Amino acid sequence: MFSKYLFLVFLSARGYNNNGKHRYPGPATAARGRVVDLRSDTVTKPGPAMRQAMSEAEVGDDVMKEDPSVNELQQIAADMFRMEAALFVPSGTMSNLIAVMVHCRERGDEMIVGDLSHLHIYEQGGSAQIAGVHSTTATTLPDGAFDLEELESKIRHDYPDPHYPRTRLICVENTHNVKGGRVLPLTFLQEVRALADRYGLSVHMDGARVMNAAVAQRVAPSTILQHTHTVSVCLSKGLGAPVGTVLAGPRDFISKAVRCRKALGGGMRQAGILAAAGKMALLEMVERLEEDHRNAKTFAQALLDCDPPLFAVDMAAVETNIVRFHLQPSFSPSEFCDRMGQVGEGEEAALGQGIQVLMYPYFGNSVRAVWHLGISPEDTQLAIRKMQFVASQFLKEKVRAQ
Repeated sequence: MFSKYLFLVFLSARGYNNNGKHRYPGPATAARGRVVDLRSDTVTKPGPAMRQAMSEAEVGDDVMKEDPSVNELQQIAADMFRMEAALFVPSGTMSNLIAVMVHCRERGDEMIVGDLSHLHIYEQGGSAQIAGVHSTTATTLPDGAFDLEELESKIRHDYPDPHYPRTRLICVENTHNVKGGRVLPLTFLQEVRALADRYGLSVHMDGARVMNAAVAQRVAPSTILQHTHTVSVCLSKGLGAPVGTVLAGPRDFISKAVRCRKALGGGMRQAGILAAAGKMALLEMVERLEEDHRNAKTFAQALLDCDPPLFAVDMAAVETNIVRFHLQPSFSPSEFCDRMGQVGEGEEAALGQGIQVLMYPYFGNSVRAVWHLGISPEDTQLAIRKMQFVASQFLKEKVRAQ
């Protein structure tokens, strides 16, 4: 009796009913309808070729620097980014934190970040919480850049006056998440690096989606990264690997980063199984990002073409795989996302099938949709049809209510 009770508690904690059936269907097992998941490019899954590469990976103890697949991934990344060395870490958040810890060598050092940067908003304040590094913010412009005069004004010149922190680091984000996947202009990066060199500061790029930036600008990633000292590049977004980020920079920097990774619990052992997916991500998955960009632009244009106008989107800002858009004030982002994620009344008859399009209400009363390797041009057209149906139903209800 007691063991049966414990088993039922276990089922409940795991989200199952007493009969063993799951109570909370996820996107792939939703009640009905074709699912188009635009919540994030983090929802990608490794395909058959990547899974095979993982299953056949040669492995060793990476903490002892004996995993050949990890070593090869790190060399591939260093060569691709034209940096001296690279380090495979479990996540982008850890990678950025390690970069801050190495660049800002003393507790109470300061970094300058964008006020809307991922590092500042979405990484739990780890730079202060764990690294003891103070942040000061620069206003993020619509294209993800900063005003250079404001940036320069944030640099502290009072060290070693005991009242003030010491500025050590400038962090940039490319592409810029909150600003809708904007690509930082190369001229801006060049000017930031010149400013940093003038004051003896380092430049770190949160380049989670820097490969998207490289594809959009039609340049090698090293062309972008020549203006930074270090970079963090995510392998598990549009590049499709299931886990991992690469941190790259000078050899001495990476040597110190290895120690920080270990302290944070990121030293993995036979990590070659994951590194094999990362190698394929860098070598075979970059060019296909252009398809995501095309699909995102197609959807954005359909939003603009909606008649009567219900959506506002800046087409010039749709540079990569993210579309951020606003709705008329009477149609809230949360209500729109709820309707897009459900199969509405009359939808199957009108569209020939139920379609569930998953996306999130986002920053500044907007909605964000993100394209990735799991979303085909056909899926994009389904999302457009669903958007048009939801808009039509909303407008009909609005007319009836008047």
